[in-house]
Amino acid sequence: MFRLIWTLSVRTRDYLHRYMPSNRLLAAIRTRRGLKWGIPAMLVALPYILIASICSGSAADGGPGWLHLIVLWACWNALKFIIVGPVSVALLIRARLREAAVRRHQRHDSRVEASLREPALRV
Repeated sequence: MFRLIWTLSVRTRDYLHRYMPSNRLLAAIRTRRGLKWGIPAMLVALPYILIASICSGSAADGGPGWLHLIVLWACWNALKFIIVGPVSVALLIRARLREAAVRRHQRHDSRVEASLREPALRV
């Protein structure tokens, strides 16, 4: 029973991750090249908030109950895009600090290597 539930949840996650446009965009933002687009991607949350507001109002005015599912979907996607901004900034800072440390280490290694190639002064 647990194996069936686990397999079903994994396959559902893989399908949603692979084929849903919002998940593909978020995956592209989480790459090293895409981290700089985290803050502008927060603006994508605005249409989702608008969709949630319209559908929520329609459902409250006597519309069909399935509109609540669209509200839930839109709120979930809006939250994902709102959260990706600060997270991408933190990841970008961490990546740049790591890259700076690698460059500093490479400069230090090249200086040590150059000093070993110089002939030693004899007294």
